[in-house]
Amino acid sequence: MNQAPTPVTPELARAIPKVGLHEHIDGSLRPATVVELARECGYDQLPTEDPEELGRWFFEGADRKSLPKYLEGFRHTIAVLQRAEALERVTYECLADAAAENVVYQELRFAPHFHTRERLGLDAVMLAVLRGMQRARNEFGIGCGLIVCALRNEAPELSVKLVELALAYREQGCVGFDLAGEEAGHPAKEHLAAFQLAKRMNFSLTIHAGESFGPESIWQALQYCGAHRIGHGTRLVEDLVVYGGKVVKIGALAQYVLDHRIPLEVCLSSNVHTGATAALETHPFPLLQGLGFRLTLNTDNRLMSRTTLSNEYYLAARTFGLSLDDLETLAINGMKSAFAHYDYRCRMIYERVKSGYARLRGQRGLPQRRRYGQPD
Repeated sequence: MNQAPTPVTPELARAIPKVGLHEHIDGSLRPATVVELARECGYDQLPTEDPEELGRWFFEGADRKSLPKYLEGFRHTIAVLQRAEALERVTYECLADAAAENVVYQELRFAPHFHTRERLGLDAVMLAVLRGMQRARNEFGIGCGLIVCALRNEAPELSVKLVELALAYREQGCVGFDLAGEEAGHPAKEHLAAFQLAKRMNFSLTIHAGESFGPESIWQALQYCGAHRIGHGTRLVEDLVVYGGKVVKIGALAQYVLDHRIPLEVCLSSNVHTGATAALETHPFPLLQGLGFRLTLNTDNRLMSRTTLSNEYYLAARTFGLSLDDLETLAINGMKSAFAHYDYRCRMIYERVKSGYARLRGQRGLPQRRRYGQPD
């Protein structure tokens, strides 16, 4: 007789080991920190100085079913992140918050040039963020890496400069390069020189694609730019033929992503808020999971989407009927797909993820997992 699956509660979702690959530093500040930093630097354009009200304001502003509107709140967070001390602090706090909910590995990303409006240069910006990461790594034992972002709507020459910056700090913890921003009207191939440089230097690449534009954006990210992972990838579903809730045909692009085990950095709450999907219940996650795509779960922006990685795992379990084994697979997928060295990834999977789930099952009298599904 098969035992009923263990129900996933918010408390259980917080206790399990988790891995995050897609989180923007400037979208993940604590509301109270935004208020404090604004006071310190003399920024007087916040809509309120009450942290609770400010957190609600960011969320309500982001939840307007439009990526451009979702991004509007970043003008406030970027404005208060123009000093090295502020950058170091919020990076440290991002990882402290992640570690507190048992995230064992977290990659953070940001656009360094956004923080040079006053007296900081690009190197000072990078060093401040890396100091914050090292502090958190030392204090909490969390694994972490930094990804540098360029923007689709900005000059391709700047993207090359940002790749060069990322490469200069790869030995200090910078693990990859990303292209973010509005997809429509700003094709990734315009930044081809930056990606060619990164590939020549054996650097890891992820690209925001399939969030506000269709499968063509994902195809370009992969076949022109050589992305190793896809940020969001929600609209890959448009390359599937679905009838009666079941996939009856897989298009050539989706088949390529599936066959080549290209990780998708899924951000459930954010996808609803930006309009990438109409509602959580209609998100393509269960279709993609059922086909065996390599899916990972992420926050995108903790502040803007008012979420945590524990909440994203719980939402997936509650909405799509995921089991504890399914959540463990998502964490393993995340660690397999991290921009970290192979030996480190293997060690983290066995010593932090699998052993963490096994220990939790033992503590709660739950049956141990007997198999780990299809090899990939």
